[in-house]
Amino acid sequence: MVSVDQVLTTLSTVIDPDLKKSIVSMGMIKDIEINGNDLKFTLELTTPACPFNDEIEQDVRAAIATIKEVSKLDLKVTAKVMEGRSLSVDQMLPTVKNIIGVASGKGGVGKTTVSVNLALALAQTGAKVGLLDADIYGPSVPLMLGMGKASMEVDNNKLQPAESHGIKVVSFGFFAEQAHQAAIYRGPIISGILKQFLVDTNWTDLDYLIVDLPPGTGDIPLTLAQTIPITGIVVVTTPQEVASNIAVKAFGMFQKLNIPIMGVIENMSYFICTKCNEKHHIFGKEGAKRMSEKHNLAFLGEIPLNPGIMEGSDSGTPVLVTDPNSSMSQSFMIVAKNVAAKCSMLASQLSEELKAEVAT
Repeated sequence: MVSVDQVLTTLSTVIDPDLKKSIVSMGMIKDIEINGNDLKFTLELTTPACPFNDEIEQDVRAAIATIKEVSKLDLKVTAKVMEGRSLSVDQMLPTVKNIIGVASGKGGVGKTTVSVNLALALAQTGAKVGLLDADIYGPSVPLMLGMGKASMEVDNNKLQPAESHGIKVVSFGFFAEQAHQAAIYRGPIISGILKQFLVDTNWTDLDYLIVDLPPGTGDIPLTLAQTIPITGIVVVTTPQEVASNIAVKAFGMFQKLNIPIMGVIENMSYFICTKCNEKHHIFGKEGAKRMSEKHNLAFLGEIPLNPGIMEGSDSGTPVLVTDPNSSMSQSFMIVAKNVAAKCSMLASQLSEELKAEVAT
């Protein structure tokens, strides 16, 4: 009869492609039950958005198939997002596992469009997601999600996020008296608003909180980095050399603050002609990829230039909602899975660092 030790020894040969560690050492195998020649256990993946989830499951089934004593396998596959930030030292947002800042060096690169669709893509994998519109001067998330009439209520001195398409949303744009007026505030006031949105909001349990930062290296990105522990930053740029060169300043600031740079997303990468079905690189080719290689950063994916994405943003009906199976939506899903994988990698690294501290 098969034993638990035999099962774990066999499964220890299965390696997570991202984390480069055995799934047994990562604690992904749960609730092993053996009844004669029948085997039952749970495979708990590190995130529902991992791009290698199917591959890991197949490897697990293949490994168990090598145990001749097992005649029947009952495998349950679940996912539990790892904590990519030091929750033990964060008393303000202890229920948010990962905070991901979306930054850009300059405006006009589609950073908010990427933020919105990144949040939606992660939510569609089954993760619990929040979206904080931290661009106080130009909040556009409500428009892109069709939430113009939404509002945030206060309960027990906590802001209650609005909800849209399965994600929790907070934005300065929800305040009606400010919706169509220019926000004229100095840095300290802006920083105070961001802190309130971060720590005085009832985010409840979130796997990922996406923070759409204003472009550049001003007060808001600095406040985010200095207020709470965050998992990391993703930088959005376009293929143009000038945009890529300015993006370097954005991730350079966070590197100086010892904030992990999760990688680079290239927006408006190419346009596919509807008549000839060929790719046209209108704004240049692979500028973000060259930048990521030069600075040893992960390239998280490319988003095409497509009228459908723009129209969806303007009408408040994102493409991931209206056409989730389209090539446009799939490009966002690829980016989201790569971002989730980076979160798991950073979480694993953080776990090892905490173990080392305890050992010393």
